[in-house]
Amino acid sequence: MNDTPGWVPPGSAPSGDRETGVPRPSEPVDGAGPAGQWSTSQPPPGQWSPPGMPSAGPGVPPPSPGWGGGRPPGPGWNRPPAAKPGVIPLRPLGVGEILDGAVSAMRAHWRTVLGISLTISVIAQTAITLLERYVLPKPRSIDPKATGSEAIRQVAESTSSSLTSSALSTVIVLIATLLTSALLTVVVSRATLGRPVSLSDAWSEARPRLLRLLGLSLLLGVMAAAIMLTAMLPGLLLGSVAGAVLLGLGGLGGLLVTVWLLIRYCLASPALILEKQSIAEAMRRSAKLVRGAWWRTFGILALTYVLTLMVALIVSIPFGIIAVASDGGGIGSVLEGDPQDFGWPFLIIAGIGDVIVSTITYPLTAGVMVLLYIDQRIRREALDIDLARAAGLPGYDTLRS
Repeated sequence: MNDTPGWVPPGSAPSGDRETGVPRPSEPVDGAGPAGQWSTSQPPPGQWSPPGMPSAGPGVPPPSPGWGGGRPPGPGWNRPPAAKPGVIPLRPLGVGEILDGAVSAMRAHWRTVLGISLTISVIAQTAITLLERYVLPKPRSIDPKATGSEAIRQVAESTSSSLTSSALSTVIVLIATLLTSALLTVVVSRATLGRPVSLSDAWSEARPRLLRLLGLSLLLGVMAAAIMLTAMLPGLLLGSVAGAVLLGLGGLGGLLVTVWLLIRYCLASPALILEKQSIAEAMRRSAKLVRGAWWRTFGILALTYVLTLMVALIVSIPFGIIAVASDGGGIGSVLEGDPQDFGWPFLIIAGIGDVIVSTITYPLTAGVMVLLYIDQRIRREALDIDLARAAGLPGYDTLRS
């Protein structure tokens, strides 16, 4: 099996029939040093200059040291300023540059991004609202005075009803997230090259990978659920106070393992779409790229999710207050949590708030994930040169064949 990574710019020929002139990736150097180390495959010092500038010669001062203000990779090495054909400079990125690049991609292609995220969010939220109001069974109430087997039966029925409702809603959210992430991955990847992209372009590039992306998401979800169940099962079987303690410890341990696993494979999705990899190959690629950079990856993703949570709260709270105030059924039905008792004003206003949150947070999360993937490949495999060549920047076509 060929495990050589590849960068396939959206719009290029498929991996099995690549055209001449499409940049080929460098060989991975995952085992050649810690994450963040410069690739050993670099142009010799003193033999190239910034694209569009004349080569150094008599009377021409050498370029300023460093690349984008960073430390040069070795003694006597002078880096040209990083090229920036799109939303990011083609060099290793800082945390702020990754977040700024994701926002810049949203701004540069706002019509396409808005068309994708808003359309999918409206369809998903409408389906969830109609499903909860007209299709799903009404949640079973629990009699606080019930005891013994009757109390156990009511709790079991209420739990089963709640799980059924949440499972169907989760499936809709999962499908919406997959579609949005796949399409926006194409948009952000083209934004790094400074290329325009339309909704039809993004769909034609992402569509062949959707089933594999769904399979990847389901596989990771099953793995996470299996880990949590295995960790908590001894405490569930033991019962008593000791069982409750063991349940808590097992749940904490399972959660830590699950987080480690999800961060390890967090770059599998962009690898699957952009490198046209299989599910297993994409997971291996993610593991290699994250190796040695787990904490950095975790920190960037945690910061991203904190920002999206803040956006969600800022938008949802005002809409929630307005929805409750306009609900014809009163505050009682809202507190009971039964969607079938909510009035249409509440459902519509709350749904608008959810759509706005999704429209903003989907592109931000997808953009950060793609730029994390590109950043790790720049750090490990000198992907910046391949990207510069793919963008058609002058002076890069002779750097590596």
